[in-house]
Amino acid sequence: MIPQRHRIFEQIQLYATAYERTFSLGVAFVIGIVAGFSAIAVRLLIEGAHHIFWRVPELVQQLGAANWFGVLLVPALGGLVVGPIIYLFAREARGHGVPEVMAAIITKGGFIRPRVALIKALASAITIGSGGSVGREGPIIQIGSSIGSTFGFLLHLPPRLMRTFVACGAAGGIAATFNAPIAGALFAVEIILGDFGFISLAPIVTSSVIATVVARGFEGDLAAFVVPHYSLVHPVELVFYLGLGLLCGLVAVMFIVTLDRLETLFDDRLKIHQAVGPMVGGLVIGAVGIFFPQVFGVGYETMNSALRGEMAVGLVFLLILVKMFATSVTLASGGSGGIFAPSLFMGAMTGSVVGHAANRLLPEITASPGAYALVGMGALVGAATHAPITAIVMIFEMTNDYKIILPLMISTIVGVLTSNYLHRESIYTHKLKRKGVILEKGMESNLLKSIKVQDVMRRGFESVPHDLPFNFLIDVLLQTARSRVAVVDDDGGLVGVIPREMAQKFLSEKDLLSELIIARDLVVPDPSLLYPEDTLELASLRFQEYDCRELFVVDGEQTRRLVGMVRKGDLMDAYQREMIKLESGATFAYNINRRHRMEPVNVMDGYGILEVEAPHEFSGKRLRDLDLRNRFGINVLAIKRSGGVGRNGARMWVPESSDALEDGDVLVVLGETEVINNLRSRW
Repeated sequence: MIPQRHRIFEQIQLYATAYERTFSLGVAFVIGIVAGFSAIAVRLLIEGAHHIFWRVPELVQQLGAANWFGVLLVPALGGLVVGPIIYLFAREARGHGVPEVMAAIITKGGFIRPRVALIKALASAITIGSGGSVGREGPIIQIGSSIGSTFGFLLHLPPRLMRTFVACGAAGGIAATFNAPIAGALFAVEIILGDFGFISLAPIVTSSVIATVVARGFEGDLAAFVVPHYSLVHPVELVFYLGLGLLCGLVAVMFIVTLDRLETLFDDRLKIHQAVGPMVGGLVIGAVGIFFPQVFGVGYETMNSALRGEMAVGLVFLLILVKMFATSVTLASGGSGGIFAPSLFMGAMTGSVVGHAANRLLPEITASPGAYALVGMGALVGAATHAPITAIVMIFEMTNDYKIILPLMISTIVGVLTSNYLHRESIYTHKLKRKGVILEKGMESNLLKSIKVQDVMRRGFESVPHDLPFNFLIDVLLQTARSRVAVVDDDGGLVGVIPREMAQKFLSEKDLLSELIIARDLVVPDPSLLYPEDTLELASLRFQEYDCRELFVVDGEQTRRLVGMVRKGDLMDAYQREMIKLESGATFAYNINRRHRMEPVNVMDGYGILEVEAPHEFSGKRLRDLDLRNRFGINVLAIKRSGGVGRNGARMWVPESSDALEDGDVLVVLGETEVINNLRSRW
């Protein structure tokens, strides 16, 4: 049975490799269907939870208590249910979901536990339905990503395809939510993957479109918001939209900082147990909601009121701050929900305030407050997520009106620039940074930033003394394989460089100039210098800027003592090695989560990570006594044990030297591949 199953998976993997484009599109099609239905299911779950929980105030009134007491209880009761569910079954479902998906892409090769989809759907529906001040988009994104990851997991696909399918699920989720297939695909690429050149766009677009078709088929071509008629009344209005962008950038930074401070308060200072935290947060939300019921739930109705220009400017201004606080409390206390809808909410309120001010100052040449609210939605989402393209396209898809593009682009770009200037991290990457996961836009940039020049520079290279006679210098230039020769002074300091083509220029005058010119007379300054602590990213930029084949490295700005040289080939070799390490790490993280025997992972030439079943004579012995490192040259990275009886009930764990082995244990070991294979055959 097992061999047959493995043969099936091997055939799937062979087909996926041979016909990757067709295979990816087919799987993306299925993921889009499932993601679309999942988005519909989450909406229905939220409506059901809302119907159940908001009967509590009626019951409280029937018992003779005041209505406000019932309002206070509803979010707390929701938190009382959500806290234990998340804590016991899937702690990844805590919070707004997107950073967890990004972390899975970076650290686990795209692996997300299948149960996360179910727990996230249930926890988010209860949180939102009971009044939690969060959005449904983040949960749907995480649910879609979990679905994509599960498909890759079940088909035993490598991390590269796993990441593609995770992005497909995320795109399908956001597209089905906002009826915006293009924005869904862009969201997956710009935010989830973080690199437009990272992977093929076709499967992601396919999943996004199919999920939208499914959502439209069941719910009709309904827009998420009642979008007002838009027109740019006068070019002077662009000044107000510029100001709106600045204000949205400031509000976005306030939101990021507020969420971070409250997360620190709940996690580090109050030290409330994770199972109880959502209930405490629910009490706070209930207290706020007594005075500002608009903060309960997703808030689409309030946003539509702002888009229609029906809200008083004083209330609109207060709701910016109140929604920011309520959303931050809901997420920081451990509730489950997204930040996308709250960002849209605060953007609509911010735009409405600016629109009211513009109408009061220049009523004849400004649009309605609703038009500014619409633009503010895109600007604040872009500023909070640092994803301007997604924000612009999403609002455009919601309006289908080219007239909005210019104001929308101005406000969104200015908002993103303001937010990025004041706070480098987005609301997603800030949470990752707090967890120690560093994300850079673009895999190439990220890898090159991780390597120092001193790690790859050559210490043996050609240089000539500054007083070298011209005839000897010509010989050096003619014989060197480098494009430039370094000239150093008596203390080893770099004086400058001499291009190789200088030899051809003066070759005919070699005898005439031999007694007149020395090397120092021909040097040119070298502005492309590097220091040992510089990164290879900077070296890559210098290679492009100065169009040379090698860069010289000096020990400091003052001494300029020549200590090394970096060739363009050295940079490419280092990049390739890091890519191999990254892919090996992702493959290991992906395979280690499987119940079946993991595939060998090549770490470098001759070395790998493999599974070895511990022989019977190891049973009952501790790792320190077995001394496998000295005896066989292997390191035990993890132990797999059937039956779920490992440390803390885990089926797999990183061992300590005091751990004793049992019959049937499988060791995940690192060492020479040939040695490990020999041990597998002997054991």
